[in-house]
Amino acid sequence: MTTFIVPTREEVAPVNQSIFDNLTKALGFVPNLYATIAYSANGLERFLAYQNAKTSLSNKEKEAVNLIVSQVNGCIYCQSAHLVLGKMNGFSDLQLNEIRHGKSSDAKLNALISLAADITKNRGNASEANVDAFFAVGYNKENLVDLILQVSDKTAMNYLHNLTKVPVDFPVAPAI
Repeated sequence: MTTFIVPTREEVAPVNQSIFDNLTKALGFVPNLYATIAYSANGLERFLAYQNAKTSLSNKEKEAVNLIVSQVNGCIYCQSAHLVLGKMNGFSDLQLNEIRHGKSSDAKLNALISLAADITKNRGNASEANVDAFFAVGYNKENLVDLILQVSDKTAMNYLHNLTKVPVDFPVAPAI
């Protein structure tokens, strides 16, 4: 199988070099998976615009979705990254562990996580019960669309890492 080496700033297109500079200023480094997207001259800019677009989901809800989708898709890179980001967005270690197991003690978050996992496992063919539970706790059709978009965002990153296997540059998520 082809080995993927994380490209350096000097090895990517000028537009990506500028994005690398911005990421370094904002985060202190360029995450390996973002750098890998930069193999495409247009991919990184396109992906970051999609990832950073406005949504009806809160950052905390997005992190819960990112973590459960990464867990279902078996992406160690994204599990590792979203454990860090989840803590930054207010989740405790216990809550993050619950999410990785597909549940939450918070009813609304539990409905979101359950539906996100179901959508991911069944390629969009979620159970009627999970969809009904999602709406029953107060989510609406806008939230459903934004949930699907969030699942697609994270699935793309999961697939990229699962295929390229670039090194994880976050504290590695413990096995569960």
